[in-house]
Amino acid sequence: MKEKVLTTHKNGMAVLLGVLALYALAVAALIGGIQATSVQLGTILIKLAVAVLLLGWIPLCGLKVLKPQEALVLTLFGNYIGTLRGAGFYAVNPFCTAVNPAAGTKLAQSGDVRTRTVSVTAEGQAVTVGMDKKISLKNMTLNNGRQKINDCLGNPVEIGIAVIWKVTDTAKAVFNVDNYKEYLSLQCDSALRDIVRIYPYDVAQGVDTTGDGQADEGSLRGSSETVAQRIRDEIQSKVAEAGLEIVEARITYLAYAPEIASVMLQRQQASAIIDARKMIVDGAVGMVEMALARLSENKVVDLDSERKAAMVSNLLVVLCGNRDAQPVVNSGSLY
Repeated sequence: MKEKVLTTHKNGMAVLLGVLALYALAVAALIGGIQATSVQLGTILIKLAVAVLLLGWIPLCGLKVLKPQEALVLTLFGNYIGTLRGAGFYAVNPFCTAVNPAAGTKLAQSGDVRTRTVSVTAEGQAVTVGMDKKISLKNMTLNNGRQKINDCLGNPVEIGIAVIWKVTDTAKAVFNVDNYKEYLSLQCDSALRDIVRIYPYDVAQGVDTTGDGQADEGSLRGSSETVAQRIRDEIQSKVAEAGLEIVEARITYLAYAPEIASVMLQRQQASAIIDARKMIVDGAVGMVEMALARLSENKVVDLDSERKAAMVSNLLVVLCGNRDAQPVVNSGSLY
């Protein structure tokens, strides 16, 4: 099913003026028939006027008004006849019916909320009522809320995405899927799970996130742009048959699940402490080497290996300790 745009129906104003003129003539004919001297002529005029007054409103049912970035999918007795696109005042077959199964579905802009307005008939059937059948062609935002997903290491993480999307083919959107808005929402959930389970939350050595059999250092936290692009491509591959285009996908929320958040925080703190200690030790060793080299170069004091070891030990304790050193004055000899 491909979209067929109707381009020769922007004559709504002409039809409206024609119907109004026809009603005016019918009223004049009715008055003329009542005042006619000839009974036969008066009867004919009255019958024509009544027929026009009773049936003249039918062409008005085919008048359609569209604003910019709106479309209307039309069917005639079950057959797809075309789509009206763009702003204008259109006149179509009055027996045409506008179709939009997703007219009553609203995807919330924040949170995982989907609503649908329905009415229950006497037979107990739920039908969508009071809904505008127009299809918006604007860029729209879908925030599918937070989901709990296990990353590639099995750690549960909570992640949320915002998807910018629009309808590009109205015929596919209406006829290829039952409800294109709900279809998009479900495909976003599925694509998000497929991509997130490939990556670790943080950088992990030896993890293949590209699928080429080679390990890399991609992660949800460190490679958010790459992850978002892969999510966008995955969603696009799933919704193309529904006539939808995914403009952009962005990660809006990312965190460890509450049940492991405290443990992971301790792990991050431990990693930070170890990294800091490594930096302190490296700096301390460099300072000790520099001190010994300067003492030897300037011939300040001649130290044997045992005295050098004691000096190195004292300097490392002072430089690497997490508390201020308390100096002890040795008035005796090392030996």
